[in-house]
Amino acid sequence: MSDYVPAGGAPDNLKGTFAQQFHAMAKPIGSTCNLDCTYCYYLSKEYLANGPGAGRMSDETLERYIQQYIAGVTGSEVIFSWQGGEPTLLGLDFFRKVVAFEKKYARPGQRIENDLQTNGTLLDEEWCGFLKEHRFLVGLSIDGPREIHDHYRVTKGQRPTFDQVFAGAKLLQRHGIPFNTLTCVHRFNGRRPRDVYRFLRQELDSKNIQFIPIVEHRDFKRLAPQKWNDAELPKDGDPEARPGRPNSIVTDWSVDPDDWGYFLCQVFDRWLANDLGKVMVNHFETLVGQHLGFPSQMCIYSETCGKAVAVENDGSVYACDHYVYPEYRLGNVSTGILGEMVFSREQAGFGLSKSGSLPQYCRQCAYLKDCWGECPKNRFIRTPDGEPGLNYLCRGFKKFFAHALPEIERIATRLRNEPLYVKKRV
Repeated sequence: MSDYVPAGGAPDNLKGTFAQQFHAMAKPIGSTCNLDCTYCYYLSKEYLANGPGAGRMSDETLERYIQQYIAGVTGSEVIFSWQGGEPTLLGLDFFRKVVAFEKKYARPGQRIENDLQTNGTLLDEEWCGFLKEHRFLVGLSIDGPREIHDHYRVTKGQRPTFDQVFAGAKLLQRHGIPFNTLTCVHRFNGRRPRDVYRFLRQELDSKNIQFIPIVEHRDFKRLAPQKWNDAELPKDGDPEARPGRPNSIVTDWSVDPDDWGYFLCQVFDRWLANDLGKVMVNHFETLVGQHLGFPSQMCIYSETCGKAVAVENDGSVYACDHYVYPEYRLGNVSTGILGEMVFSREQAGFGLSKSGSLPQYCRQCAYLKDCWGECPKNRFIRTPDGEPGLNYLCRGFKKFFAHALPEIERIATRLRNEPLYVKKRV
């Protein structure tokens, strides 16, 4: 459940042709959800002017999307990612159609995989039977132990959800369904990394862990990324460049940049001491891979982006999951071709701007090739000398890289002498 799309070789029927790879993240129910998580960046899409709105993807649009995605990705593997909102609200019949359409359009020698991101509250025996039968990988959102999880992740009636999510996790485990835990790091749990990691490992027995920093510009509901007024952006170190301050540039629930660095450092130490080689933590595994010379497994740490688009419930295609705004709409699968949109001049410019728009402050940074400015949607503060385009989390990442990179390099050095292990793990 990451932004990584394996490269792979072309199947036999495509040998000698260019193997074209990209990743599409489908939102077949749009922003519709049965929860009302305080920090959710997607619930507001329903009310965004000229945005995709709420609603269910039609069967016609679903079939067209699946056909175009399989046709567009000419490598050996196509990964379908189903997100929301809450995709399980669509019901099992919808996903039975998904599997049927995938079988209808699959090419010989081309492997089709599915992953489903869910809040876990609607999982039951029937769902688990389906997910097991069709080999779905599940991404389960859970923010830590009860007190932490229930602080922001609540129902529409503001009731806690921990018990339902924990029960969903145990169902997945009982059925032998592989799942990743997706844990948001925000202002409430940013100073509690030990509690969060201990819960994920000891109580949930998670072996595939993703940490997602919650960062949202204060006007994210109406203002698209990179459409900010640069003159109004605070400098790194200003009080306004932190949450919970008067005129903060971020929402109150956004993680503090120093807390983000602290969180990663503390978890890294525990992972290194107890779980290296046994537990996959997204930020750590990709960093080891990068120091072995592999491409980043996460788009946020890649030099460029643009190969991971979002497909909304109405068939609209957007430059990225975090750029679902009218300004970044590429077209619609009902009137255009998905593969052509992804490799269009417009989308190529979007992807290249990730590195091209970096301030000089970043270009001179010792950690440039580890970070590449992280996600552009978080670049809404200015450098100490006033240049716009600095990532809000910069100081946190610097703290983490300074702490972890000596050990990361030692791990990478050992692995260079174990090629079979490298091939298996990275």
